[in-house]
Amino acid sequence: MKALRALIIFVGLVVVWQTIVILTEVPFYILPGPWLVVKALIARSDVLFDHSWVTLSEIILGLLLGTVLGSLSALTLGYFRPARLWLMPILVVSQAIPVFALAPILVLWLGYGMVSKVAMATLIIYFPVTAAFFDGLRRTEPGHLDLAHSMNASRWTTLRYIRIPAALPSFASGLRVATAVAPIGAIVGEWVGSSEGLGFLMLHANGRMQIDVMFAALFILAVMAVTLYYAVDAGLKRLLFWSPESQSIET
Repeated sequence: MKALRALIIFVGLVVVWQTIVILTEVPFYILPGPWLVVKALIARSDVLFDHSWVTLSEIILGLLLGTVLGSLSALTLGYFRPARLWLMPILVVSQAIPVFALAPILVLWLGYGMVSKVAMATLIIYFPVTAAFFDGLRRTEPGHLDLAHSMNASRWTTLRYIRIPAALPSFASGLRVATAVAPIGAIVGEWVGSSEGLGFLMLHANGRMQIDVMFAALFILAVMAVTLYYAVDAGLKRLLFWSPESQSIET
């Protein structure tokens, strides 16, 4: 049923797209039709595949690093109370600075290779994971904490067996958000400075008025992002099958 619904939505968008092209008679270098994009996908498949692999690697590495760093930060904030006084202001200030403004600095410091793009993706992913996981740790059922205290459980035991399991649905929600925004960091980093990746290819195609290639790269990026999101969502559902809150909302 999900696959059929997704197919209907995709076909509907393509029909609307083609209808707009026909009715407005917009030039192909402004908005190419779906068939031109399909031909570009076939004709430039080798180039698109090479650049797609680079961008996908950047997204996955950024997602892994951002999740690990965000989880460690949330656990530190939840376990060490004095750390909240020092780390929370830094966390808030870091989000007050537009992440996109840091892209040129990261490229300057880390170079035009993959490292700066992974760092950019990591920064974007870090905050949703940290904020959601830490919020879940703080909202542990008070009755469970009182029971652990009455049984003389240590802070580590309480964190490991009560607070972390209770916070996993919140962590899953943060990870879903992080997965959805992960491609943004990689693409922005490639726009600022790179020699490979879908972002670089889109800029290169735009400068040469190869708008069909640009749309083809955008289509691959969209498919990549949606596939990654649903893969993470399916994995979280299997891992947290016991928690109804962990399941994504379906319409």
